[in-house]
Amino acid sequence: MKTPLIPAGSITGLESKRIASPKPACERPERQRSAPKAAVCRPALLLLLAAWMTLAHAAAVPKLKTDNTPLPVDARPALSFQPVVKKVSPSVVNIYTTKTVRQNPGFAPFFDDPFFRHFFGVPFESVPRERRENSLGSGVIVTEDGYILTNNHVVEGADEIKVALADDKTVYDAKIIGTDPQTDIAVIKIEGKNLPAITVTDSDNLEVGDIVLAIGNPFNVGQTVTMGIVSAKSRGMGIVDYEDFIQTDASINPGNSGGALVDVAGRLVGINQSIISRTGGNQGIGFAVPINLARFVMERLVTDGKVTRGYLGIFIQPVTPELAKEFNLPDNTGALIGEVTRGTPAADAGLKEGDVIIEFNSKKVTDNRHLRLMAAQTAPGTKVPVKVLRDGKEQTLTVTLGELPPEGLAASGGRSGGLRRGPQADALDGVVVEDLDARMRRQFNIPNQVQGALVVDVDSASPAAAAGLRPGDVILEINRQRVTSADEAIQRSREVEGNRVLLRVWSQGGSRFVVVDASRRR
Repeated sequence: MKTPLIPAGSITGLESKRIASPKPACERPERQRSAPKAAVCRPALLLLLAAWMTLAHAAAVPKLKTDNTPLPVDARPALSFQPVVKKVSPSVVNIYTTKTVRQNPGFAPFFDDPFFRHFFGVPFESVPRERRENSLGSGVIVTEDGYILTNNHVVEGADEIKVALADDKTVYDAKIIGTDPQTDIAVIKIEGKNLPAITVTDSDNLEVGDIVLAIGNPFNVGQTVTMGIVSAKSRGMGIVDYEDFIQTDASINPGNSGGALVDVAGRLVGINQSIISRTGGNQGIGFAVPINLARFVMERLVTDGKVTRGYLGIFIQPVTPELAKEFNLPDNTGALIGEVTRGTPAADAGLKEGDVIIEFNSKKVTDNRHLRLMAAQTAPGTKVPVKVLRDGKEQTLTVTLGELPPEGLAASGGRSGGLRRGPQADALDGVVVEDLDARMRRQFNIPNQVQGALVVDVDSASPAAAAGLRPGDVILEINRQRVTSADEAIQRSREVEGNRVLLRVWSQGGSRFVVVDASRRR
């Protein structure tokens, strides 16, 4: 049974809309007593006024208290965390949301019959009812003027948001500044001054084994502090689109979502997000969004009203040990390009299928998810050096990033062709291909620009099936040689030497490389 991933909060709405901050009114400049002097100064005054109005309407980046110094060694062990908790707890708030839920009366289908309506006294018109749903989460005050970080799923779909400070007596109305479902981060704001803003640090400095504290309001019992360690970094769990989770065994439960994960110096390192649990409660595996990622999202939402992300225009995949061997790579780090979309920044810069990106913007790329994060957190229009391995040689190209679009392919005559078969076991034994035609394209939703040999059958016991080849995939290349038809695929397969073959296949909207190894027959 698959263990569920559970958001630590309890809101499951649709979408929250950004509420614009009120724009300051502009004062009219006083009229000058001297008419000639006013005539000379008016153009300059108008230019200054226009510049001032432009600045007044642009939101400034929130001013955070930061401390990026590494933890001193003697700060790591501690007999009591009371000073840290006392320092941090005022910055962690409770978030109460209310939303309207519409539901149908839920009558059985036979109640639509007028006879049954009359007999049982059911109203003739079934009017959907509305009810108010209340939910709970946590948040962290990050600026003295009231900006609060929390999870998107805490405030999603909320009609009303209340924020209670740690004393549980001071309550504010809050408004949504912006949300980013792709990272599960939201920014809300309360109107206040000299609020207890938390100190933020560089979450990249966090190490596995560091002690961390999780603070929030689980099950609405009141503010609660739990302790654990950093179990892992850079986790990707498939919960949201952009993930770089900190994993911790500090107890996180429903109601903790949006709360603070802090180090032993009391500095914010993450925003608690979800848990893995078979019971609905904590089982020692919790996840937090690193503050570096949350801060990037917050700054974009506050200044731009949305999160704009850099865009390369490539399909990438992890470098497995088998692929590293086929591409003669020194190790299995980096991101392998399976496809370069035409007319994109990557295509314009000269990136090609089969390139392995090992550095992005002068930083090492560990895997495909790491590259995706780095590109997403780079502003569109930025010129970025990208170092690739191409045919075993390093090459550096310059890519001008675009903006990521919003969330946003049979043997002739209809006969099927079997890839090479014989007494010797070979890598493509058990794979049947056909030419692509209009009917097959419709059936498998294959775009017109995709050209190759369509896989129509794969023996479940074959090496190709073990490698992940499935009916509906399109073979584009065999051992880096282009394939445009089923006959050509069969011919290329006959030229394969040995029991391993490298394929590039199109599947489910993008292409990837696959290594088929006949020595690993089921």
